[in-house]
Amino acid sequence: MTRHILHGIAAAALLTGLAACGGPRDGTAGNPPSTATQRAYDRATDSPRTSADGRGNNPSGTAAERALDRAAGTNTSGAYPSQSDGRAGNPPGTAAERAYDRTTGSNTSGAYPRNR
Repeated sequence: MTRHILHGIAAAALLTGLAACGGPRDGTAGNPPSTATQRAYDRATDSPRTSADGRGNNPSGTAAERALDRAAGTNTSGAYPSQSDGRAGNPPGTAAERAYDRTTGSNTSGAYPRNR
């Protein structure tokens, strides 16, 4: 399981890094809401125009950030606040840190205070 988590985190980090190189966020000056591909899809399917990130019909963050969040159980994009560390249902630390703690009996994540 740890191996799958680490592979997911590595892939998501690569995608997030590539997405970060893209320039200004959706809906800011010089960058209309959504991507050119999404706008073309909206026109071709006669769908409502896709909103800027975090507004209307478009969740927070980029698709790559949301993929990272789903794979790693994080809230990098802001679209998954329930996955933020220390919130109800999500103990402190990352999924990888908690997996390490379970394997080694340590408490690097802070989720296992009984482990020393």
